[in-house]
Amino acid sequence: MCLGMTFGMLGMAYAAVPLYEIFCQVTGYGGTTQRSEATTGEVLARNITVRFDANVSNELNWEFKPRQRSITLQIGEKGQASYVSRNTGTDTSFGMATFNVSPQAAGAYFNKIECFCFTEQELRPGQEVDMPVVFFVDPEIVDDPLLKDVKAITLSYTFFPDEDAGEAVTDANDTVKTGEKPKT
Repeated sequence: MCLGMTFGMLGMAYAAVPLYEIFCQVTGYGGTTQRSEATTGEVLARNITVRFDANVSNELNWEFKPRQRSITLQIGEKGQASYVSRNTGTDTSFGMATFNVSPQAAGAYFNKIECFCFTEQELRPGQEVDMPVVFFVDPEIVDDPLLKDVKAITLSYTFFPDEDAGEAVTDANDTVKTGEKPKT
C-alpha cells in the first residue's frame, strides 16, 4: 500500500506541471494568453493599446527588444508585432521565451495566433533574428466587469537559456568526434 501511494504521489508530481499549464491556458490565470488559429471575426469600434516588453536572463548573452513599443488597434482586430534578438556572445547559444500579460485577468482574452514562445531559438554569435507575434484581443473582454474599462494590455516576454538544447548539441558533437551511434 505504501509503495502504491509512493508511485501515485510521484505520478501526481510529474502531472502537476502540465495540468497547471492547461489550467493557466484555459483560465488566463497569471496572465497566460490563449492560442487561436484565427480571429473571431468580430471587430469592435473600441480601441485598445497593446504594449510590448522584453527581458533576457543574465545567463544569456542576447539583446532582445520589441521593434515597436506599442500598437493601438480595435478590439477583435488582428495585430502583428515583431521582436528582435541578437546574440552578443562569442558562442552559439539557445534560448526559450516565456510570456505573460498584464493586467493578469486580460490573459483570458489575449489570443496569440503565431508566437515564438516555448520554441527553442538558436542564435550564432552576432546573429540577429526577427520574431513575429500575431494576436488579437477577444471582443468578450468588454463584458468582463474587471476589464471593461481597460485601455492597455502589456505583453511581456523573457528569454532564458535552453539548457537541454545546449546539452543535445554537445552530445551530438561528442558523438561525431568519438564515432558512437547517436543517442535517441
